[in-house]
Order: sequence, then C-alpha cells, then structure tokens
Amino acid sequence: MKARIELTGIFVHDQAEALDFYTRHLGFVLRHDEPAGAFRWLTVVGGDTPDGPELLLEPNEHPAARAYQQALVADGIPCASFKVDDVRAACAELAAAGVRVVTEPMEAGPVLVAVIDDTCGNYIQLMSDVS
Repeated sequence: MKARIELTGIFVHDQAEALDFYTRHLGFVLRHDEPAGAFRWLTVVGGDTPDGPELLLEPNEHPAARAYQQALVADGIPCASFKVDDVRAACAELAAAGVRVVTEPMEAGPVLVAVIDDTCGNYIQLMSDVS
C-alpha cells in the first residue's frame, strides 16, 4: 500500500476570512465551496497544482478544536507548513500587505523557515530551500 495526501484540514474561526487570506495572500485557489449545514465544505489547492492535495478550511466550532488551535498558538507551534520559492521574499511581501510575521526567516538544516499568523487563529510555517 502507498498512501498519499489527498485532503488535509486546518481549523479556522471564520471560513470567509480564511478563504480570503489563503487565496489573496498565499496564492491558493478555491477548489470546493459547498453548503454543509451551518457551514461550508470549503477547500483550496495550490495555485500551481489545481489537481493537487486540498486544504480544508474547517470551522473550529467544537470546543476541542478551539482548545487545540489555541494551545498550538500559545506554544508558538505552526499547524501547517507550506513551501514557497523564497521565504525571505514571501515574508517581505506578506509584511508589506499587513500580515504579521511571527518568526523571521531562519535556517533550519536544509531549509529556510518562517512563521506567519493567518488571522484565522493559526500560525503557519513557510519554508524554502536554503539558497
């Protein structure tokens, strides 16, 4: 058996705000937006991989989801990691757009990493190859 990532999710406190952030600032593209009770089945994909793995922007309505999300942020732990071409350039662009850079770019072995605040209750790690 060989498993592959088809769908993964992150908890968000507001799906509309999350969709705006992930598409406008990180370049993701809307894949699915379907009614799901009081919420939406809302997924995005990488702008250059429209048939690639989907990221579900999942409401944090359950108390355990909120507690998990808050605990990660309190401890400074990113809930997801995304690859970009150049972490330094990405952080400069995001900061210029008003996005809070939590951890400035730094080397971590073979990659350069930084952490940003996604405005939806999460820290997100960005990474690129060390060049």
